[in-house]
Amino acid sequence: MYKFLTIAATFILLISCSSKENKMTLTGNVKELKKGTLYLQKIEDSTLITLDSLVINGNSSFNFSETVLEPELYYLYLKIENGILLDDRIAFFAESNPINISTTLDNFEVDAKITGSINQEKLVMYNKIIDRYSNQNLELIEQQFTARKSGNDSLAISIDKTQKSIIAKKYLATISFALTNNDFEVAPYLMVNRVNNSKLKYLDSVYNNLTPKIKNSKYGKDLKSLIIARKK
Repeated sequence: MYKFLTIAATFILLISCSSKENKMTLTGNVKELKKGTLYLQKIEDSTLITLDSLVINGNSSFNFSETVLEPELYYLYLKIENGILLDDRIAFFAESNPINISTTLDNFEVDAKITGSINQEKLVMYNKIIDRYSNQNLELIEQQFTARKSGNDSLAISIDKTQKSIIAKKYLATISFALTNNDFEVAPYLMVNRVNNSKLKYLDSVYNNLTPKIKNSKYGKDLKSLIIARKK
């Protein structure tokens, strides 16, 4: 009996430790939020599901605790008092760490400051690189509209070529970022979700460069499935 109890106690202890190791504690604050409901969400089998929710009534701070087996993109969504769902949704890389999100009611997504996730830090770095290309493209779209409106077709064609060049550079920047961050889940995530129509050789190159741990991750498997589908 004593031996059985010892084994049982050890088993329970192991489960408890494992559970704690895989726990994400998400805390934060939505400045100026008085009443509303926050939703913690993620995509499962191509469907956005709600994992947990929290009613805010006077105190704009929030706290969620969720089991996260591996780094994965989660979402924080807000429904305010009058029942309106904000169009903005904060996307962040969840990890089994304490993570904090601080933001404002007026600029829920844009003002979000996220700490505690290394993959999130990498994603922010990537977005800063890509934003430069996106801003250049927006300027060119405006210039092209003006050129076509004034009947300057030759200029519009020239701008179109420049746009295509910027898009190509944007793709190459993403591939380069994934190659240099091959030990992080964000690498295959970007390939699958940002540049999935890249040439097959680039998808293969990034996948083959991933570390074994990342190849075996959710997004690593997604990238492998994408490559297999593209080869058919």
